[in-house]
Amino acid sequence: MLPRDVVSLGLAGLVAGLGNRLSPMPRPAHPGRWTRTNHAGHPVTLAEGPIAVGSLLTGIAAYRALGGSTRGSLAQAVAGTGSGLVGLYDDLYGTGQARGFGGHLQALRAGTVTSGLVKIVGVGLSAAAAAAVLAGGRSTSGVARVVDLGLDTTLIAGTANLTNLFDLRPGRAAKVVLLLGSGLIPSGAGPVVGAALGSLPSDLAGRSMMGDSGANSLGAAVAVVAATSLSRPARVLAVMAVLALTGASERVSFTAVIERVEVLRRLDQWGRLDQWGRAGR
Repeated sequence: MLPRDVVSLGLAGLVAGLGNRLSPMPRPAHPGRWTRTNHAGHPVTLAEGPIAVGSLLTGIAAYRALGGSTRGSLAQAVAGTGSGLVGLYDDLYGTGQARGFGGHLQALRAGTVTSGLVKIVGVGLSAAAAAAVLAGGRSTSGVARVVDLGLDTTLIAGTANLTNLFDLRPGRAAKVVLLLGSGLIPSGAGPVVGAALGSLPSDLAGRSMMGDSGANSLGAAVAVVAATSLSRPARVLAVMAVLALTGASERVSFTAVIERVEVLRRLDQWGRLDQWGRAGR
């Protein structure tokens, strides 16, 4: 790894770790807009999401200052910020009246614009803007450019949504980002990997959660790096995988599948604390 990779990763991780460490603990007796109840019935704060976005942007700024790609950094910032903001809107003001893409479309046909639909549109527009930034640095034109724009937009928006679908247990979404981004660090994934690493301790301890804001933002950012470093055939395969998993999520519980597969269950539970503060088994 180059120095800019190490510095951007470390700085993003430091900002995320300190931010979550210093954020107020949720108070069960006085729940607020920033407090949610996790799967175990314990209060968690949604502050982790905006902190992840802020740490991502800090890492991106460091990466660019040390000679990183201007277009890649800008595309990451656009996708991460846009997806994070609309995700935060859904976190704070969402009503949960519809689930899944199909549910939001049904609500729209009934005349209701859900917060989830606002998020879907916002993530899509952010992904398209980031894809346009990347397209400006490629030598393709005509049909090839349109294909690249479509692939990159779908990959970025789809990965943002898919990462959020995994945010159902402590640390799971951050681990997904780490799995996706670790091999891409030399291509500019240092900031997003650092943000995910710095978010893990608080998330695994069950005191905070990424929410739509953090999961959408980091998922979109790591997909931008993939879009800049993968060949077109590889991006086609990546898009197919993202769409297949997203479609499967409408019919199959990811949590149930993870619980049934020993390797996935161990990876999912690694580092997690139970309600007595003991490491998950």
